[in-house]
Amino acid sequence: MFSASTLPWGARGVTGAFLASGTIHLVRPQVFEPLIPPALESRRRELVYASGVAELACAAGLLVPRLRRPAALASAALLVAVLPGNVQMAADAHQRVQRKGSTPKREAVRAVMFARVPLQVPLIRAVLRAGKV
Repeated sequence: MFSASTLPWGARGVTGAFLASGTIHLVRPQVFEPLIPPALESRRRELVYASGVAELACAAGLLVPRLRRPAALASAALLVAVLPGNVQMAADAHQRVQRKGSTPKREAVRAVMFARVPLQVPLIRAVLRAGKV
C-alpha cells in the first residue's frame, strides 16, 4: 500500500519533512502559533492543528501510488500556503538578532529561516514531479 521506493528523492525529502513538521504541529503547537496572522489569532491553535493534519495527510498521500497525483497537488498548494509563515519566521529570526545581538546560534537560525523561503520552489517542483503533474 505505502511505497516510498517509487518516489523521486526530492519528494521523499518533502514527505519526510511533512511527517516531521506535521507531528511537531500536533505535539508542540505553540512553536507555530506565532506564525498565524493577528486577524486569525482567535483560532491560532486550531489552525496549527489543521495545518499539521494537512501535512501528515499530504505525506501519507504521496506514499500511496494511486493517491500520489492528488496528494502532489495538495502538497504544492500547502507549500504555497505556508510561504507567508516561512517569511514571517525569517523576519522574526532577523529581528531577534537585531534586538538581542548576534550569537552563533542566532545567526545559524536566521540563516536557516532565510534559506527556507527560496527552498519552497524546488520543493513544489519535487512534489509536482512525483505526481507527474
